[in-house]
Amino acid sequence: MAIQNYAPTKTNLLRLRSDLKFAQLGYELLDQKRNILIIELLNLVDQTTDFQNRVEDALRQAYETLEKAVLRMGKLKVKNLASAVNIKSEIKIASRRVMGVSIPVVETDFQENSPYFSLMGTSFWIDSSLDAFKSALKLLGRLAELKVSVLRLASEVRKTIRKVNALEKIAIPDLKDTVSYIENRLEENERDTFVLMKMVKERLEKKKSG
Repeated sequence: MAIQNYAPTKTNLLRLRSDLKFAQLGYELLDQKRNILIIELLNLVDQTTDFQNRVEDALRQAYETLEKAVLRMGKLKVKNLASAVNIKSEIKIASRRVMGVSIPVVETDFQENSPYFSLMGTSFWIDSSLDAFKSALKLLGRLAELKVSVLRLASEVRKTIRKVNALEKIAIPDLKDTVSYIENRLEENERDTFVLMKMVKERLEKKKSG
């Protein structure tokens, strides 16, 4: 904001003081928003790291149980049993808002009508493998939720930081400088007016006495 663009008038002074208060209030609110978003973002980053490890462990366990089922029963029988499994997965995506930012909420449910095959001649590793893969899928849904949330919050944090910096380093200092400039000019004008009026008064008094 260029100081010279504003005439040193009381109207401009009142308007710029109002703009300054509004900018300072906006800065305080944005600063609070930035701090809340950063706290939420760091929390989600920690959760994402935790769930990444949990997903890797769950997938490793799922494939290990499947491998054990294949070793016990043979690849062909496990393949035939797998074709009999009828599990429908349903992924529900909702949303929640954090300081105006929409982030997803993922829920994974399963519809199934077990048992899918006779327990005779089968290994318990089959059921263990099914449970392990379902658990892994639920964790994957939660991990996807967290990763998208982190990306959205990180983007909003960057935007908010830019706005806070713009207010703190540019808009507010410029407004303060302009308000100060107009105040000084108005004071100078008042002093000049006072001196002028005094001179006029003295001249009038001289004329009367002469």
